[in-house]
Parts: sequence; structure tokens; C-alpha cells
Amino acid sequence: MLDTYPQVHPGPPRPSRILTPLNVRAQSGEERHEIPGMGAWLIPVATGDRITVQNPEGGQVAELVAADSRGRIDAGLIGATANSDARGLKALLTGGGSGMGGLRLGIERRGIDLTKAGAVQLFGTDTPAGTEESFTAQADGVLIVAAPGTAMVPGEQDTATPIVVTLRRSNLKRAPGFDLPDPLADPVLDLRVKSATAQAYFVKAGDYIQILDVDGRQCTDFQCFSARKLDKGLEHALDVTTSRTLMGHAYSMPGLHAKYYDQDWLPLIEVVQDTCGRHDAFAMACASKYYDDIGYPGHVNCSDNFNGALSPYGVTARPGWMAVNLFFNTAIDAHGVLISDEPWSRPGDYVLFRALTDIVCVSSACPDDTSPANGWNLTDIHVRTYDGKEKFSRAIAYRPTPDAEPRMTKETAFHARTEAKTRHMIEYKGYWLPQVFSSNGTLEEYWACREKAVVLDLSPLRKFEVTGPDAEALMQWTLTRDVKKLSVGQVVYSAMCYEHGGMIDDGTLFRLGRDQFRWIGGDDYGGVWLREQAEKLGLQVMVRSSTDQLHNLAVQGPNSREILGRFIWTPPHQPTVQELGWFRFTVARIGGPDGAPVVVSRTGYTGELGFEIFCHPKDGAAVWDAVWEHGADLGLRPMGLGALDMVRIEAGLIFAGYDFSDQTDPFEAGIGFTVPLKSKQDDFIGREALIRRKEHPIHKFVGLDIDSNVDVGHGDCIHIGRAQIGVVTSSMRSPLLGKNIALARVDVAHAAVGTEVEVGKLDGQQKRLPAVIVPLSHYDPKKTRPQS
Repeated sequence: MLDTYPQVHPGPPRPSRILTPLNVRAQSGEERHEIPGMGAWLIPVATGDRITVQNPEGGQVAELVAADSRGRIDAGLIGATANSDARGLKALLTGGGSGMGGLRLGIERRGIDLTKAGAVQLFGTDTPAGTEESFTAQADGVLIVAAPGTAMVPGEQDTATPIVVTLRRSNLKRAPGFDLPDPLADPVLDLRVKSATAQAYFVKAGDYIQILDVDGRQCTDFQCFSARKLDKGLEHALDVTTSRTLMGHAYSMPGLHAKYYDQDWLPLIEVVQDTCGRHDAFAMACASKYYDDIGYPGHVNCSDNFNGALSPYGVTARPGWMAVNLFFNTAIDAHGVLISDEPWSRPGDYVLFRALTDIVCVSSACPDDTSPANGWNLTDIHVRTYDGKEKFSRAIAYRPTPDAEPRMTKETAFHARTEAKTRHMIEYKGYWLPQVFSSNGTLEEYWACREKAVVLDLSPLRKFEVTGPDAEALMQWTLTRDVKKLSVGQVVYSAMCYEHGGMIDDGTLFRLGRDQFRWIGGDDYGGVWLREQAEKLGLQVMVRSSTDQLHNLAVQGPNSREILGRFIWTPPHQPTVQELGWFRFTVARIGGPDGAPVVVSRTGYTGELGFEIFCHPKDGAAVWDAVWEHGADLGLRPMGLGALDMVRIEAGLIFAGYDFSDQTDPFEAGIGFTVPLKSKQDDFIGREALIRRKEHPIHKFVGLDIDSNVDVGHGDCIHIGRAQIGVVTSSMRSPLLGKNIALARVDVAHAAVGTEVEVGKLDGQQKRLPAVIVPLSHYDPKKTRPQS
């Protein structure tokens, strides 16, 4: 009889498998905190919590100071015995290291007296990467964790690196249950917006408004009005369409495009800080009609909640409200459809606004439980306001990896000097960099680089110190270049690839000693990848980040050698600037034997003769001033990212995310010369895949000359007839060549020089620009100028 029934999938249904970073897993019971090198954090702990302290990069000392709920310092709170006086933590607080302002406030609020500190010191300078120690909290209190360090000398490798703390909570808090982070300063207003409600509040001009996502993945609508206009009966709410138009962005963000306006173009607020960076200003706040139309009549909604909250201020009710939709994750797709998914926000993420006039505000905690809009888990929103006398730097959060803590935008060692010459800054890889200088303009900066000299800030480049007896073996295995042939004092440009041949990054490798290297690339993951490979193979090597300890200023152009020769002093055993060969470096000082220590390399990203000066951030002003003083009579100009992009495209130099990705190999990125498959005797990651890809290529990286003055952009399609045969990766209008040029990736069947193609605009069919394939480097293809 059973044979007459159909076969079924046995057993009950399984839950959906969704992989997310540790700190957003509901009810995981685990928290991850990353303390940056030369930084310290305060973490609340509860009785029974299991605390694991990890040295992820190796060689970094950690200090732990435990205090009970009354502020009394006692190492016994974590079942340990004090073995130091917290000297490193005290030095950080005195010197103003990373995050010290907030830490000082947290210590003060809890009545902790560090003069009586007894700390637990962990690890040493030779501790291997990944080493851990664990503790159990014996009582409720707080744990201050510091990763102390000193200023790294550029020619040495004594960098400070992060410490990671993982907590396994003894009492699994039922979500929602995350603790609010400490205030950024003493709050004027501390307001909880309960789930599925809204609250209105007044903020005076100049004060700050911090809107926090308490438990993560929770959306909130924000709206505000000029209080003076409301007094006159003018209900001019913040208008997202006006703001999008004036700012040229989907939503305003810290930096140049930071303001929100009302319909009369009156600026109401500006965005100062944003730890999430993903919001929405396309749709309205949810309204009754939305829920009615999907079968949920009477569902609570943000628009009705707004109406109730704003009624005491005399604001007329509306069926649906326009709003800034913070932490919403919606977008308009390529077909014009409004799509949505779970928010990007994590517990404690926030947006910090500043009121530009007296305003009446309203904030909601969105009640949508019918879609992924709130992660299927409705939670609270919290609002804090701060006095306008407080100082908060503009910042956007940057996460190197999904599990990493957010890192707020920093200022480079040269920011004070560049900021004095321009306000046009953009966020790049966690730092503020100038896009263009006010007194010059992009074209003047471009010509100065080609004809005289420029100085530009390249500090966001990621630096990693690779040291130990197996350092050479690790770099030989992970880079495509033959590292064994690299001499001390030499630099080599290389690709770093995955097993399938796709590129992780490109960068330069400096050899500082027999077992000492410095990898300089564009991506934090390069260091993570190196450590993963070292651990997998059991190699005796440490890979430690030094980006925050080593900032670099590039001096590029025909006059660069003469400029540096005027003030760079080198000891007798190091080459002088005049003696320094292409892709070589020297350990030097500014002005003389007692000047600021630097490393000077003959490298660059412009296609011109050029150098880079690496220094500790504390010496940044001295380095900039020396360059500026000795280059003024030689036509030196500051250069921003806009002009840098122009010169690098002309020279055929590639840029991550545009000209290559993990889906392109070095051959497809035009740097096949970095893969010596026939001469390198040792195996390396991706070698077999790269052999296959070289023998059976699909795409080729080429140059394009475009017979039109219409702008061409990254991602524009390339056609022969109706068929698309390639894509533009980078493009610019060359002042020197007098034409539009581009870098492009095309099918090998149509990659021959002289092939006529068309660049597609609009949908690729209705508007075309004639073009012809040319060699990759439009300017100085044999690189005679940088070698001169």
C-alpha cells in the first residue's frame, strides 16, 4: 500500500542557512572587539563571561585593567593577578592615541582611578600570531584593554598592531539585548525611541544629533523642520529630492556632500559621522496605504507615528511622509525597480548630524515586520544630542573585513598642510585625501606633474612588516615575482593572486634585510592573506600591519630628484638621492644626521621620474615643509587624486576595482610581466591556474583612442556591430595627447592594435563613440621617464 503514495522529503523543515559576521548574529552569545595598535577600549563584562584575548598579528603587548561596578581596580575580577602598572595604557591616555577621548570619558563616568591601576600584561614582542589567553569574569564590571606601542622608525619594523577580544556571554541575552555604546560626550538629550513608535524633539542650531541603531538591522526614518519657519506656520520639511539634487548623491554623507535641505534650499542639517554608510533616500516612510495594499490593514506605520509625535508642534498630519531613511537598504536596480534587503547596520552603528539652524526633529523605529527591512526582528532606536561646543571630526566607517570593527576616517600625517590649501577632500580607504587643490585646479596639477614637480599624499596605501626566518619563503609563495632575486635595498612590483589566478592586490615589496620585508599594497586583506598562508604552512614569520605608523608623501615629476637632493641626508653606507636607482630605496633623514628619519624610494604612480618619502605620522609636517621649501622655486605644486587619476591612466597604470579584481588575472590586467612563469624556479599560489590562463586567454588589456569628446566612464561597453566584445575600465581626456583615451578589457579575438570598435553609451545600442585599439600605455610606453 505504501507504494501508492508519492515520495516526500523526510523530516521537518530546516532553518535557512545565512552566514553573517559575528557581531550581527542574533543570540550568538559572542561579541568581537578589535583594539587598534596604540589604542585602548573599555568593554563591560558580567559574571561568568568568558574573555579571550588574541594577538592576531603577533609581537604585540596587551594590557588589561579590570574594574568592578564601583570603579575599584582589581585584576581578580577576571581571575588574574596584576603584573604591571598599566604604563602603556597611561602613556596612551596622556599622548592621545586612537579613541582616547571616548575612553577618558568612560573611565571618568565610572569613577576609575588609574593612578591605582594594577594591570595584567600579556604577550611579548616575539609572541606568534594567533596566540590567545582566556579569563572568566568573577563579577560584573568593565575591562579596559590596551595595545600600547611607540612611534615606529621608518627604517625599522617595530610597529604596533591590534589586539582582538572575544566575549562568550554567560547569560545569553534575548535579542534585542546589546548594550548602548558610551556617549561621544556628555549628552544634552538621551532619548529612547521604542520599537514601532516615533518621538519628536527640539535641537538648537549648532548642536549634534546622534541616531543609534541599538541592536542592529533596524531602520529609522528621520525628518526635521526649521523651528523659525514652524513659528510662522511654514511646514517646510527636509526634502530628500532637493538634497539629492544639490548634493549629487543618493544620500548625503560626511565630507563635501554632507547637507540636507528643505524645499526652499535652506540647509537644515549636515552629516558629520556615519558608521554604517548605507542608507536610503528613495522611498517615503512606510504608511497605512502600503500595509493596506499588501493585506495588513490597520498595521502600525511610521507616517502615522510621525503625525502623532509632531502634533504637539502644530504640524499638519500627512498620509505619507518623505524622510531620510537611515539604515534602510533599498535601491533602484538596472530595470528601474525599487528593491530591498536587510539593513547593513550593526549593533551600535550611528549617524551623527549637526543642526544648521534651530530644528524640530522626529525619529521613528520602523514597525515593518512584513519584509526583510528590519531583519525580521523589530528593535529600538536611540537618540542623543550633544552641545555644539563639542568637537567631532568628519568620519565615515571603514571595515577591512566583514568581522572587523568599524574604523572611522582618519587624517593623514599631512592633512593639516593639505587642508590649508583645499576643502575638497574625499574619503579614500579610511583617510581624507584632497581631490583637487583650490588655487591650482586639476589641469594645472596635471601639467606640473608632467613638466615640473608635484607633491601628493599616498598615506592610505596599506603597509605590512614581514619578518622572521621564513619571511622570504612566505613572500616567494604568495607573490608572483621571484623574491629570491631581490637584493636588500631593492623594490619589486608584483601581483598577489588566489589559487584560481584572480588578483588579490598589486603592490611593491621592499627588502629591508635578509629576513625582513615590507609589503605595500592597496588592500588590508593582503596582510590577512599573508598571515593565513603562513599559519597554514606553519612558517616562522610575523606579518604585522604598519599603515598607521608609516605615512608616505610622493614627490613626482622631472624636477623631483633635484628637490629631494636639496634636503635628504643619507649616511655613507646608503645611496644618496642622486645615486638611487629605479625601484630602489634608501634609509635617510630630513636635513641632516639629526633630522626626522625617513625611507625614500624611487617609485611612483604617475609615469614620471619620482620618489616616495615614508615617515612616522609625527614627522609628517616636517617632511611636507621640507619638500615645499625646497621645491617652490622649481615649480612644485600640490596634487590631488583627480590629477593623479589622469596621469596614471595615460601611463597605463592599473587601479584596483577598476582595472582589476579577483575575477581578473595579471595577464588580463596588463601586468603579465609580473608573472615569470618560465624563470621562477619555485612554485607560488595560483601558478597552475595562471599557466592555463596564459595558454588559453579570453581577454586582453588594451588601450583605446576614442574619436569623440564625449566623456567615457568605467563600465561602458565596447562593441563591434551589435555584439559587446569588451568593457572600459578607466578613461580620461588627455591634455597632452589632445584626445579621449581609455584602458579597456576586450575579447582576444578583437584585441589587435588598429581594430576599430565602438564605445556604447545609453543602452550601448542607441549611442556609440568610434574608437580604435592601441597599445596599453598611451604615454611613454617604454617607461623611459621614470627610469631617467
